[in-house]
Amino acid sequence: MTRPHAAPAPGLPPRLRRLAFHGPLSEARADRFVERLAATRPATVLDIGCGWGEFMLRLLAAVPGTTGTGIDVNGEDLARGRELAEARGLAGRAEFVEESAHSTARGPADVVLCLGAGQALSDPAAPYDPASVLRELRRLVAPGGRVLLGEGFWQRTPSPGELAAMWPGARAGDHPVLGGLVDLAVEAGLRPARIETASEDEWEEFESGYREDTELWLAAHPSHPSAAEVRERVDRQRGTWLNGYRRVLGIAYLTLVPVA
Repeated sequence: MTRPHAAPAPGLPPRLRRLAFHGPLSEARADRFVERLAATRPATVLDIGCGWGEFMLRLLAAVPGTTGTGIDVNGEDLARGRELAEARGLAGRAEFVEESAHSTARGPADVVLCLGAGQALSDPAAPYDPASVLRELRRLVAPGGRVLLGEGFWQRTPSPGELAAMWPGARAGDHPVLGGLVDLAVEAGLRPARIETASEDEWEEFESGYREDTELWLAAHPSHPSAAEVRERVDRQRGTWLNGYRRVLGIAYLTLVPVA
C-alpha cells in the first residue's frame, strides 16, 4: 500500500518511502503489539521520537477515543505523520509536535512509546545512558500503564574493527547486553512483562528499505549534480551496517509495566 509522505527536495530521492516503521519492526510483530496494548484500553498515548508516528496511529485506530501526542525534531517526518492521520480520519485525535523530548512535561500517559528513539530523552551534552532513558520512561508512564521500548543491546561484544566501522565514536560501552538492559529497566521501577528481540529478517527488511529508493535513484541519475554527495552518504550508511553492527547490535522490544 502506498502511504502519504512529505515531498522530497526537488530532484532528489524520496526519504524513507519504503518504510512503514523507522526501525526493524515487522508488520506481524507490530500487529501483536497493537493488539496487546489496545487490550489495556489506554486513554492517552505519548510517542517519543515518533518520526511519522505509524505505530501510534495504528494504536489510535484500534482504540476509539484514544488520543496521542507524537514528539520529534524532524519537521519532514512530522508532516508525513499529519498527512497519515488526516488520511485515516485520526487528525482530531493525533497531535504531532516539533520539539525536543528531553525533560518533556507532556506525560504521564497510559501508553508511552519509545521505539529506537531513546536518544530523544537523553542529555545531548552527555554520553548516551540507557539507564537515564528508562528512568525518564518510568516518569512519563501513568500508574497501571505500559511502556513499549525499542532499545539497542549488544548481541556480543563488538571487535575493535567492528566498532571502527560503526557510527563515529562508537564504543563497547554504548549498549549493554540484553540481560543488562532488562536489569536497568527493573532498577528504574519497570517490570518486563514481555521481552522480545528483532529478527535478522526484520533487520534486513529495514536496512534494505532504508536505502532502496536512494539506490534506485543513484542507478538512474549517476550524473546528477548531487549524485556524488548522495552516493557517499548511502555507501557510508551501508558500510556501517554490513561491516559494523550487522549481527552485533540487536534491538530489544520490551513491554514494561510501572511498579506501583
